[in-house]
Amino acid sequence: MALAKLRGRTVGLLLGAAGVVGLFLFVAMRSGPLAPVAVTVARVEARPVTPSLFGVGLVEGRYLYKVGPTIAARVLRIDVNVGDRVRAGQSLGEMDPVDLDHRVASAEAALRRAEASLTEAQARLDHARIQAARYRKSYDAQATSEELLATKQNDLRIAEAAFAGARQERERVGADRASLVALRDSLKLVAPVDGLVTQRLAEPGTTIVAGQSVVELVDPKHLWVNTRFDQGKAGGLAPGLKAGIVLRSHGDAKLSGEVVRVEPLADSVTEETLAKIAFDAVPAALPPLGELAEITIALKPLAPAPVAPNAAIRRHEGRRGLWKIAGDAPVFAPARFGASDLDGMTQVLEGAAPGDQIIVHAGRDLTPKSRLRVVESIGAAGR
Repeated sequence: MALAKLRGRTVGLLLGAAGVVGLFLFVAMRSGPLAPVAVTVARVEARPVTPSLFGVGLVEGRYLYKVGPTIAARVLRIDVNVGDRVRAGQSLGEMDPVDLDHRVASAEAALRRAEASLTEAQARLDHARIQAARYRKSYDAQATSEELLATKQNDLRIAEAAFAGARQERERVGADRASLVALRDSLKLVAPVDGLVTQRLAEPGTTIVAGQSVVELVDPKHLWVNTRFDQGKAGGLAPGLKAGIVLRSHGDAKLSGEVVRVEPLADSVTEETLAKIAFDAVPAALPPLGELAEITIALKPLAPAPVAPNAAIRRHEGRRGLWKIAGDAPVFAPARFGASDLDGMTQVLEGAAPGDQIIVHAGRDLTPKSRLRVVESIGAAGR
């Protein structure tokens, strides 16, 4: 009787263990490491690709004007603030002239004295000419001596030399006065164009060295976006291409623009090509300078070729390629790829043909021995 009970208990334990093992195997085959890999698939298509470039840049003024003195001076006053719009010729401020006003007044007095000397020299010259002519006639009429005629002619030459000297002195003094006036005018800070004040770099009382800026302004009618593009994708970038501009402050609204310049010097550190994108029409609500902008440029369409989604490109054993489905098993096919567009499609130059079924997304890493389960989406497969 006891032996029968022991055998029944053993059989029960064996059956329970078998059930646990079976359940474990079932779970392992359905959701464990031995379960099929959930994948989404697509077909390689043959169609043209329109390569597009995407870059990020900063809004900048196309023309930047730095206004400051040409000599070292102290700021006397500043008439504008950041954000003010100014007209060409409008006063922006003034540097302290110190003694320049007095030096200009002295130069003007010297100029008047030189003009008076020139007038006196002119009068002496005119008198000497008359005397020389009168004595020439008297000498021809034998009414005077040759010695007196020579004296009057010598007086004429002296008067001519004195007049020439007075005229040169007048020109020298006038040039000195003009240079002082120009120097005095250079201390008046004047807007060179209609613009927007972007920086006020000094305050009254600050000493400025020659060439240092006091006020900076830009022309708000001429803005562009200084944009960076990946060098590996910048082939075909050239002036004249149309561009779409999305400003951070304008939401998803796309503005039109044009590539006006591709910089000959690239950034060797970030491996980016620099280009300037000008607005076709500057927005009425002027964007802040330095604002980020997203740039999209469509290049020329390419001839039809096999294309695959970017997400399908994988790297396996150090090589880039695609996972194809041969029967029910995945097969890795090394491939060579070409241009891409902003729709997420890339040319497959070698390694795939139109109609090939490829894996786009996979629930986990694939191997040639992986079992597959095709689903609509990886997220839906997990529910």
